[in-house]
Amino acid sequence: MIDVLVIGGGNAALCAALMAREAGASVLLLEAAPREWRGGNSQHTRNLRCMHDAPQDVLIEAYPEEEYWQDLLKVTGGITNEHLARLVIRESSTCRDWMRKHGVNFQPPLSGALHVARTNAFFMGGGKALVNAYYRSAEALGVQIRYDTLVDSLELDNGRFVAARVGDERIAARTCVLAAGGFESNREWLREAWGQNERGEWPADNFLIRGTRFNTGVLLKFMIEAGADTIGDPSQSHCVAIDARAPLYDGGICTRIDCVSLGVVVNRDACRFYDEGEDFWPKRYAIWGRLTAMQPGQIAYSIIDSKAVGRFMPPVFPGVQADTLPELARKLGLDEARFVQTLSDYNAACRVGTFDHTQLDDCHTEGVQPAKTHWARPIDTPPYYGYALRPGITFTYLGLKVDDTAAVRFGDRPSDNLFVAGEMMAGNVLGKGYTAGVGMSIGTAFGRIAGTQAAAAALAQRATGAQREAA
Repeated sequence: MIDVLVIGGGNAALCAALMAREAGASVLLLEAAPREWRGGNSQHTRNLRCMHDAPQDVLIEAYPEEEYWQDLLKVTGGITNEHLARLVIRESSTCRDWMRKHGVNFQPPLSGALHVARTNAFFMGGGKALVNAYYRSAEALGVQIRYDTLVDSLELDNGRFVAARVGDERIAARTCVLAAGGFESNREWLREAWGQNERGEWPADNFLIRGTRFNTGVLLKFMIEAGADTIGDPSQSHCVAIDARAPLYDGGICTRIDCVSLGVVVNRDACRFYDEGEDFWPKRYAIWGRLTAMQPGQIAYSIIDSKAVGRFMPPVFPGVQADTLPELARKLGLDEARFVQTLSDYNAACRVGTFDHTQLDDCHTEGVQPAKTHWARPIDTPPYYGYALRPGITFTYLGLKVDDTAAVRFGDRPSDNLFVAGEMMAGNVLGKGYTAGVGMSIGTAFGRIAGTQAAAAALAQRATGAQREAA
């Protein structure tokens, strides 16, 4: 019998499989995707948010535990488990040597990479390279891997894992780690979670999925119905305002529009609806998907002028360009008079001090709502650019409640052989909001914990069985 069954194929699953195998357990990993699409959302990532008390190779200066915690506290609005969050933060300071041992390389961030040179370690070759390195290492260590293998249910006995079901096939193991992702590519579940708004719209119908099409939440739904303790709001997610021209699935990082803080954002009615300069973009980019989802038609438009060009990572597709604001409104299909009035009101309200996009500068607005608190400069220098935005779901936050052992809980009692990591439990740390790189921190920390715990439980079972046989 297999010691540890890992269900999932992304960062958290791979970390669990590697740790379990290193501990001496036999490991079978089941990935729902075909080999060419392996890796879940991890293939689209770029970096890991890392605590460090002093400069470290690709990380400059220091990013201490308390600052990391305050950053997380701010974006989650306090909807987070501090004990588990601090566990993730501390683990982020010690995991990179282990990652390197398994073939992951790091590089300095590209210029314009969201002000995260101090806080985030970037993967050489991005998430796809990380995933491939982990799979190579797993295969070399003897981890068995099966692709195109969707687990649709589990056999459970009073909170204990017995076997997994893949259609009619039964796969038994001594222990199991669940790391099969959220439900972001399950349109029906998203629709149910978001419901119908006051305009009669079903917002989820207009969502794009930044990540994998294989995260349909089948196993998460099974566990919820089986009585596992849950945490999180099903409508909360890592939700980014992305290019409205992005594909339905797997657009990844390159679909993000990063110029929001350098201009203004208007909705379909050509009205501004939120402070574009509230904070640095890495701490605010993940609120804009939800903000856009609340607007009519779930669409918004990021507007900049030529002064902003070169100050942000350019998107893959060029924006709509015009020499005048009325022309830009027409090209975007917005009410021309209202658009020009919105921009005129904003421009008149700008109080330009010393512009510095690397600092929380003193350029702000007065007498206009919503205010723009930083980086407010008149949009008055042609050519002008507009980017249509849609909500882009990366991963959902509804998940299974855990403690620091990563054990799945039933009636607040931890299972002794069923563990969970990654998106399936991220809601313990992320109740809402997001800050760049923290998803990989959670997946790495709890993947390693889950793998270690599962191996220990399996080896203990194996030893007990051997003792019984000897007796």
